[in-house]
Amino acid sequence: MAASSIRFGPGCTREVGMDVTNLGAKRVMVVTDATVDKLTAMAQVRQALDAEGVKYEVYNEVRVEPKDSSVLKAVAASKAFKPDAFVAVGGGSVIDTAKLMNLYTCFPEADFLDFVNAPLGKGLPVTKPLLPLIAVPTTAGTGSETTGTAIFDHVASRAKTGVAHRALKPTLGLCDPLNTRTMPSAVAASSGLDVLCHSLESWTAIPFHERVPRPTNPINRPAYQGANPISDIFSLQALRSTVKYLPRAVQDPDDHEAQSQMLLAATLAGVGFGNAGVHLCHGMSYPISGQNPGHRHEGYELDYPIIPHGVSVAVTAPAVFRFTGPSNPARHLAAAEAFGVDVSGVKEESAGEVLSEALKEFLAKLGGQPRGLKELGFREGDIDMLVEGTVPQRRVLMLAPSLEDGSDEVQREQLRGLFEEAMEY
Repeated sequence: MAASSIRFGPGCTREVGMDVTNLGAKRVMVVTDATVDKLTAMAQVRQALDAEGVKYEVYNEVRVEPKDSSVLKAVAASKAFKPDAFVAVGGGSVIDTAKLMNLYTCFPEADFLDFVNAPLGKGLPVTKPLLPLIAVPTTAGTGSETTGTAIFDHVASRAKTGVAHRALKPTLGLCDPLNTRTMPSAVAASSGLDVLCHSLESWTAIPFHERVPRPTNPINRPAYQGANPISDIFSLQALRSTVKYLPRAVQDPDDHEAQSQMLLAATLAGVGFGNAGVHLCHGMSYPISGQNPGHRHEGYELDYPIIPHGVSVAVTAPAVFRFTGPSNPARHLAAAEAFGVDVSGVKEESAGEVLSEALKEFLAKLGGQPRGLKELGFREGDIDMLVEGTVPQRRVLMLAPSLEDGSDEVQREQLRGLFEEAMEY
């Protein structure tokens, strides 16, 4: 088990200057995006650093849903500044970009693909500690403040990939519920759906003792271990909290209890999936985002098309959990129970179907969610490319229950069937 240190509570952002000083940092790169740079969270970070007399530079050009080009631009800025610590203020895109800035600043001679997950990159292990990184999340979704995972869009392959290694974990996550009050309703919904799928996928991933092959050396052991007794505790609690509080947080911008509980759920889910891993919803989401036919999601004021990560993950969830149900009916029924389903008379062979229907109902009641890939602009003719964009996601597919492991062609057919089912529901 590995997770970042976390400080949770209203107002803890104001302590970041003292935290940086306590780490001995003298030259800090603050990483954010153009929108968050104008919000109270960044104002408080600036005030806290100024109060401690810390020298810092703000990099505010992070791209929401980063591409390899935007990451390389950020890395170049970091190398030029030569920081001794990082502070990331924003959502998962900001925190993930800061992790990669940290990595490639500490390994300045590395090729960009050296650490990127195989088979798109070499998947090399990180062999030394990185610089301190303090993460200040402003969305309640990715849980990136707790994990060693950083995701970006690899444009050439039309799919998302990233780097996953424990060394990338933030030194400290400052989880301040006041910072999530600025989220528009659509952002609250999509980021909350990421929490939903983090918890569901890690809860239903293959057990840790079935993940193969065993690493030849502990340094090669992946961050994603499979479902395990400790992650289970975090994942199931995050699921229950999300079902209870996400609809409230989306419907009422003044429901501060729900917003606070969703930030806590995101962090709990981050600890859960950061060690157990995610599987099919995330593996299939990466080409959905990367091959966006032009969808511009309502509530995101950007000058380019975007399928928010949480939306791309959740749109396949009803199909995925119907498919994985037979792998562990008891877990799928426990998940359905978290949605309020009475499972006392449900037969095990119906577990996947029951959870799938519970998910459909939850997504419909939440509102603003596509009823399948067709509503995002995809057509049947796109399925083969979506499958090919999923196949390289070995890091997560190896944790997927019910997915054929021995034959690439059988696996492709299974993925094709899932995408077909996810077209509409």
